Order: sequence, then C-alpha cells, then structure tokens
Amino acid sequence: MIKNKKAYYDYFIIEEFVAGIQLVGSEIKSIRKGKASISESFCVFTDGELFLMNSNVQHYEFANQFNHDTKRPKKLLLTKKELKKLQTKITEKGLTIIPLKMFVNDKGLCKVVIGLSKGKKLYDKRETIRKKDIERDIERYSK
Repeated sequence: MIKNKKAYYDYFIIEEFVAGIQLVGSEIKSIRKGKASISESFCVFTDGELFLMNSNVQHYEFANQFNHDTKRPKKLLLTKKELKKLQTKITEKGLTIIPLKMFVNDKGLCKVVIGLSKGKKLYDKRETIRKKDIERDIERYSK
C-alpha cells in the first residue's frame, strides 16, 4: 500500500472515493512491488474524465524495451454519478482532489483512494501537530 502522508497534514479531507486506475502492464508490476509515489500528485478533469497527474511509478526492472513513462497521466475510473458530483464540488473555491492511498485489492486490481479536500492554513497545521503531540503523550502515560 502506498500512502500520501503529506495529504492529511496539508489538507482537510472532506470526502473520500475509491477509484480504479487505468494502467499498463509494467506499471501494475511496479506498484505491486511498492515502487510508486503519490505524494506530489493531484487529480484534474479533462473532457469530463478524471486523471491522476504527476504520480511517479518507477520502471519495472524486467520490462526492458516495453517499459512505461514514469510520470504518465493515469485515467481514474469512477461512475458517472461520482464524476459529476466531484466536478460540481471542485468548482467551489479552494477545493481540490488529491490521492490519499494506492493499493492492490484481493482481485489484483489497483485502486486509488482519492479525497475531496480543502487546503489547511499554517495555524491549522500547528493545531494538527499539537493534537498529535497531546495524543502521543496521553498514550505514553497510560501504559
């Protein structure tokens, strides 16, 4: 499972969706090995379809000449209802769609958990750090 740890620090997650992702053969093999990064990626609507941009899936070492482009835009597979809902929400000021997790399910299909999110201000980030410290101290003293 590949996680975007910065997402929970930099954004308020309003709603989460699980989307399929359209990949080529060598990409899924790299993701299964855990050689991917979604920490700097984001989602964009193009012609009514949602694409995952700037995600890095490293080359698969045994694919030689049939390897993939590492930063290729990947189409996210959602229902029309979910796409329409996201597209209307994204027109609101300050909302964006970011990937939170990427995983391979039991059937061997790659899924991406995307979140409709709003960016945090600096004082919100400080509050998040303060809450984590308090929870850590409580956990430490309760043992």
